[in-house]
Amino acid sequence: MTRAKLLGIVTVLWIAALSRAEPPERLRSDPPVISSSWDDLLDGIASLDDWRPRREVLKRRYLDLIRDDSKPVKPPLDLKDHEAVVVDGIYVRRLISYQVEADERAHAYLGIPLGLKGKAPAVVALHGTFPEGKQRAAGLADNPDKAYLDHLCRQGYVVIAPDHFVAGHRIPPEGPYDTSRFYQKHPEWTAVGKFTYEHSIAIDVLESLAEVDAERIGTLGHSLGGHGTIFLAAYDDRVKASVSNCGGSFLRHNRSVEAWARDHWYVYLKHLRPGLLEGKLPPIDFHEIIALIAPRAFLDLSGLNDGAPLTQRQRVLMLMKVMDVYELEKTPENFAFYVHGRGHSVAHESRALMYAWLDTHLKPPEATATRLLTPEQQKSVPDSRP
Repeated sequence: MTRAKLLGIVTVLWIAALSRAEPPERLRSDPPVISSSWDDLLDGIASLDDWRPRREVLKRRYLDLIRDDSKPVKPPLDLKDHEAVVVDGIYVRRLISYQVEADERAHAYLGIPLGLKGKAPAVVALHGTFPEGKQRAAGLADNPDKAYLDHLCRQGYVVIAPDHFVAGHRIPPEGPYDTSRFYQKHPEWTAVGKFTYEHSIAIDVLESLAEVDAERIGTLGHSLGGHGTIFLAAYDDRVKASVSNCGGSFLRHNRSVEAWARDHWYVYLKHLRPGLLEGKLPPIDFHEIIALIAPRAFLDLSGLNDGAPLTQRQRVLMLMKVMDVYELEKTPENFAFYVHGRGHSVAHESRALMYAWLDTHLKPPEATATRLLTPEQQKSVPDSRP
């Protein structure tokens, strides 16, 4: 008898034995309490009154993390138009620029639907790590799944899609996403502080437009734009609804945590590097930054198989704890997360959720309302079948 046949017989016998074995007895029980390292978010917090001062502490820690006190004085916008194109007779896409520092201008695409009958909701659309930056968000290059400006303008939103500060119109001589010149200019600031500050100025641009309802501004993004969305919504209370798609890994339980403070190319938080190399984390993490968005609307989408699987599974535990903050704020309907197996993507079902979330929280209730059939709609008609 060959080895293969012998193994086959053993396998069949083993399966047969299992099928005859008595199943283990299962007893009814209450659900166990789920505890995790993310529980420190609400340690010692029992009420909204307890949460308020904790939130202030976390906000100060967040601003210190991004070195917000090192940002320059905000200059006048000096908004300029460079070109305008009408797309399918539905919206106009303008190439604009505006000041973000006294000696520095940002470029962005601005999409405005045609035929608006009042002030519209608006969105800051943040692109991921792509050299041409805003070209992707406008649907002019790369993956059309990420053409947020085009998609949302067709749905009645005013959309601004700015270049990341080392992409598009401002690629440095060293290449896309190289931050060395930025840190030469601003040694005490951070790249995260820089892009968050600039994205906040993009909100200033939206507020300056007659077409925009300043009370209905949101933001969304994927990958680099995904955690950019988290940073912006936590930073600027004018963001009423936000969506982060595959928005990066957090700091704890992350074997590649030093990527947040590289010594070359794109360096997010340069000052953290010495501590990270010694195994020390800063006094704030993503669950605490996301909690700063509450009670405003926030949706997180992520792939369990996006990068390190064990780290991404921690994301579920992290987000469950953030939900507790929304419960304290009595706005649980303003928080949601969707976890999938599509990796680092913005697949159809993810986009449907992203846009529906913005519709729910930025458009009037009638925009998402369902209705029963009216008696007029239910009138019978002659059967036309042969």
